[in-house]
Amino acid sequence: MKAATVGLQGLVFMDIPVPEVGPHEVRVKVQAAALNRADLAVLAGNRHGTVGGAGTVMGMEWAGVVDAVGSHVDGFKAGERVMGSGQGAMAEFTVVDQGRVMPLPVATWAATQAACYPMALNTMHDAVITNGGLQAGQSVMIQGASTGVGLMGLHIAHWCGASVVVGSSTQAFKRERLADYGATLAVDNNDPQWVEQVLAATQGRGVDLIVDQLSGRVANQNLAATAVLGRIVNVGRLAGNHFDFDFDLHALRRIQYIGVTFRTRTKAEVAAITAAMMKDLWPALAAGGFEMPIDKIFGFSELAQAYDHMKSNQHFGKIIVQMD
Repeated sequence: MKAATVGLQGLVFMDIPVPEVGPHEVRVKVQAAALNRADLAVLAGNRHGTVGGAGTVMGMEWAGVVDAVGSHVDGFKAGERVMGSGQGAMAEFTVVDQGRVMPLPVATWAATQAACYPMALNTMHDAVITNGGLQAGQSVMIQGASTGVGLMGLHIAHWCGASVVVGSSTQAFKRERLADYGATLAVDNNDPQWVEQVLAATQGRGVDLIVDQLSGRVANQNLAATAVLGRIVNVGRLAGNHFDFDFDLHALRRIQYIGVTFRTRTKAEVAAITAAMMKDLWPALAAGGFEMPIDKIFGFSELAQAYDHMKSNQHFGKIIVQMD
């Protein structure tokens, strides 16, 4: 099968064997795959958890049709349309643990649409609801809200009944669109006054929850923008893995600072996260909620251009690759 892999000097298309199916695995014929920021790090030669290095098949998010199932798989059968996450999405076939596979919540979805959802749904349900504990009437901020995952965070916060939903982006054209996805306030986290804007929107208290995809330079500002006894869930580090941290402000505001990642979770943990997300959010998706915008669709042979488009940071929503 044709696959997009990491070469010594970047992206390389190769013909590799179709992967075998283990007892608890599902093999999917990929119809569309979505790009994610972690892909850029892997393509640059870095590791993302256990994934990385020369020969790695690119991609972490996909939609397609079940081709084969393992001997211990229940609930999926050949020919069923599915979506999910897992290594090796940028290939004709991918094999993943059954706990990462989801039936389409809307039967009429195209594969290009379905591929937008798996990682955003699991990441933000886990961050906003499971770890963030957001309750109706509370306030929330999504740092990095114009990404696909960030937009899903706005959707879920609005669905939870948040009283104030703040989204951040450094680009004005992106901030202008955040209200369409549930934001009641959009701020520029390059603006030194953004903390004051958040405090003004919450009557001086600060938000009850920040879901932070940035970390780095905004870490201490997050502390200042969070209410006493609030929570910060560290999802990503797009603004840096290391920075000065105001431990005294953290203590003064008695903030719960929670780190989450899928890189160290077991297959059973990922399956439980997927099941909990589907139980909560599938009815809303089936009813037409949680729209995810597609910025641009590329052909599989145009994958290099797709990654360049993501590097430019001029996209809003998901970048999709449709298998040729």
